Amino acid sequence: MPVKLKNDRFLRALLRQPVDMTPVWIMRQAGRYLPEYRATREKAGDFVTLCKTPELACEVTLQPLARFPLDAAILFSDILTIPDAMGLGLSIVEKQGPRFARPVRTAADIDKLGVPDPEEELAYVMDAIRLIRRELHGSVPLIGFAGSPWTIGTYMVEGQSSKDFSLAKGMLYSDPHSMHKLLDLLTRSITSYLNAQIDAGVQAVMIFDSWGGALSQDSYHSFSLDYMKQIVANLKKDSDGNKVPSIIFTKGGGLWLDDIANAGSDAIGLDWTMNIGEARAKVGDRVAIQGNLDTAVLYSGPEQVKQEVGKILASYGEGSGHVFNLGHGIHPGIDPANVAALVEAVHELSSPYHK
Repeated sequence: MPVKLKNDRFLRALLRQPVDMTPVWIMRQAGRYLPEYRATREKAGDFVTLCKTPELACEVTLQPLARFPLDAAILFSDILTIPDAMGLGLSIVEKQGPRFARPVRTAADIDKLGVPDPEEELAYVMDAIRLIRRELHGSVPLIGFAGSPWTIGTYMVEGQSSKDFSLAKGMLYSDPHSMHKLLDLLTRSITSYLNAQIDAGVQAVMIFDSWGGALSQDSYHSFSLDYMKQIVANLKKDSDGNKVPSIIFTKGGGLWLDDIANAGSDAIGLDWTMNIGEARAKVGDRVAIQGNLDTAVLYSGPEQVKQEVGKILASYGEGSGHVFNLGHGIHPGIDPANVAALVEAVHELSSPYHK
């Protein structure tokens, strides 16, 4: 029996079905810009504990929905749960980011790794999803997600965040066999993980290819997009009698827009560097488009936010197939009042485009 949602315009837009207004959610909408999130994180003690405690992950997932009339919730988790489940020893260093105690640097390191069981090593994520679905009471859809193989792989090889990816790209060029072996392992792990999220109750899934844009054209196709295609092809397409749409987002991927649109997902995410109207003209009816306000606009004020929202809506034009979002995750220093102005402006200004 299909599950009925009180508000399904996000899912409808992803499937390019008619909607009454453009749906909106925000990447990292449960995050440090909200004082209630900071309070919950302090209660947890650290970020990793917050992710691994289903009750707290549920709490922060729901916090932005209590403030803003958003059209979707997104699971509070992290893209590095998979390598953590592989035993690499994840920690989050304040103001520095993630660290792995045991990075992957050699073929022998890769040989030691296996595909985690989502209902064993990652059971806390599935428990959080089931709890969030119960607490949402069918109000809006829940988005699940994972990092792309390339993006997760960069952290595993570098052992931390990187600006130049010297170790990961060094492996890519000096030992491509090992890099492909790692990416194949991650592809199988991510596919299993996302399908388990769908079984647990997420109603759409998103692949975050945060660092695909750091690659050359040939390398992007061979070491990032081809693996995301494999994931999308092997995702479960239906749950509870409803289609489960998928979104691919490559930050810095505007050069490869046409190829990303052919990767098999229902929607593609745009970063802030793309003109959304030009992107729509290029991809046509192949996929829905998610994006793409520059996050920095939210440092201005409600009137400026409304103007910039209006520009993006006008650029996209009439009809469904647009999910409004930022061009990347929200920054910690953003005033929540400007987020409220953003959500209100999208709903108010988009209605005329859907008559």
